[in-house]
Amino acid sequence: MAPKDLSEEEERFKSDSLSPLFGLYPFIKPYRRLLIAAVVTLVFTAVVSLILPIAVREVVDGFTMERLAQMDLYFGLTILVTGALAFGTGLRFYFVTRLGERVIADVRMAVYNKVIGLSPAFYEKILTGEVLSRLTTDTTLILSVISSSISVALRNALLLFGGIIFMALTSMRMTGLVVVMIPLVVMPILFLGRKLRALSRESQDKIAASSGEASEALLAAQTVQAYTNEAQTRGSFNRLTEDAFDAARRRIVTRAILTVSVIFLVFTGVVGILWMGARDVINGLMTPGELVQFLIYSVMLSGAVAALAEIWGELQRAAGATERLIELIEAEDVIKDPENPVPAPERATGDVKFVDVTFTYPARPEVRAINELNLHIKPGETVALVGPSGAGKSTMFQLMMRFFDPDSGQIQIDDIGIETMKRDDFRRAFALVPQDPVIFATTAMENIRFGRASATDEEVIEAAKAAAAHDFISGLPQGYQSYVGERGIMLSGGQKQRVAIARAILRDSPILLLDEATSSLDAESELLVQQAVERLAKDRTTIIIAHRLATVKKADRIVVLDEGQIVSEGDHDTLVAQGGLYARLAKLQFTDGKSKAKSQKDATEILAK
Repeated sequence: MAPKDLSEEEERFKSDSLSPLFGLYPFIKPYRRLLIAAVVTLVFTAVVSLILPIAVREVVDGFTMERLAQMDLYFGLTILVTGALAFGTGLRFYFVTRLGERVIADVRMAVYNKVIGLSPAFYEKILTGEVLSRLTTDTTLILSVISSSISVALRNALLLFGGIIFMALTSMRMTGLVVVMIPLVVMPILFLGRKLRALSRESQDKIAASSGEASEALLAAQTVQAYTNEAQTRGSFNRLTEDAFDAARRRIVTRAILTVSVIFLVFTGVVGILWMGARDVINGLMTPGELVQFLIYSVMLSGAVAALAEIWGELQRAAGATERLIELIEAEDVIKDPENPVPAPERATGDVKFVDVTFTYPARPEVRAINELNLHIKPGETVALVGPSGAGKSTMFQLMMRFFDPDSGQIQIDDIGIETMKRDDFRRAFALVPQDPVIFATTAMENIRFGRASATDEEVIEAAKAAAAHDFISGLPQGYQSYVGERGIMLSGGQKQRVAIARAILRDSPILLLDEATSSLDAESELLVQQAVERLAKDRTTIIIAHRLATVKKADRIVVLDEGQIVSEGDHDTLVAQGGLYARLAKLQFTDGKSKAKSQKDATEILAK
């Protein structure tokens, strides 16, 4: 998904300049009737526009004494034609704009529906801000083209060819001059148009890069400010913005040169035509009305060519934007549902197995995060995963949820390999409380209800009570209807975790995954949550990741991990008696008295190994 080399882009654009726009056809196809209506009104307005100069010719020639009596009729017909043109133009605007809005809405939904389901491996290669840029900037550009530029381009193309025909019927000799002028106008369009598209793609990529930088920094604004890195962050963003401006400047210069060339050539031709026509009128080869008619067609023709030159640049930009969006829609995800999935259990018992599982992260292929791991967690069992940072605990959760696939081995739920089931089906068996709880910019009620959309208000409140969240939520200004801000900025760290725990309780899944779920709670809240988790775990398989061993002492089994492997397992007392890594951690964390500070420091050093 990284931006391609510019020279490669230019080579491809030379042979296939606007082909990416055909990627929009599947989105336009469902609205064929609307498209047909838009085309019919477009053709109608083009035909009426071509008739209008004939009406004007009759009016001009009607000033002679022989045709004076018919002047009123010609004026009336001219007004009638003008009215038809106005009405047709209004209908064309309605149909084309509605079609554009509908298509772009579908494109946005298609892109979002795709990227929201892509695995974390995809986001190792592309910034979220760039995806958002494509969803906003690129779709807005395509909307402008569909709802305006393409319509205007087709209309002007009809005017161009229709105008040439009517001009030929009026004066073949002067039409020959116009036909000679057309290639002179088209050549700079073709020559500069290729370069313009490459520059447009470069400009859009740089805008997306600056958006990605801004998104990342704004999401971490407090950290940026805490480390007084505002100047550095501003400098980085400003450099990217200046790069985007430089790319835009080069595009603007190219487009300006194109516009100057086309307008000069077009209007030079018009002046030449008017000079020849004036001589023909003097010599009696054509009437003044015919000259006016031909001149109107010439202006119409020159306007059509100039408009096509202008629109060509828009189409080039839209082709680049379409290509970027189609890249997202057609992005290959390394994690895929099987073609013939095995049905997932209606409600899993909670039996989980790791069978010879080995895994390395795509970004760190030289380090095995999980190394030939075997583990069987029985239904209803509470298992705690402990060990130093980087031991593979969170990676096991990632693999269980199938955010990544193991390099070898298999993970099973109720003896069924998860890779054989649809992800949406087997993930319903899990309720996850991550270490960094995700809180959405909505009400407390809706944040908890995210666990199960069909839950009633009463069920949400019961889940909050079970997670020791009811009291602080009730104390908010509007209680459960209180808006908690972006990423829950109005809540403390412990409150966010309790909301996340309530969400998991509400989900009511047979397997509960707790990743440091009580790390931000005070002693009282931690006790309340532990009691809630104990009640919840009675009928569920519960897997807990914890560095604070006090939270896992009551687990049925404690699995100690180090460097992606299981080094020991058993209950708390057994592991302490065995000695080893767990015994060292337990001794350090449960030490009292004067050595407590030193013990905590030693424990931290061990966990950070």
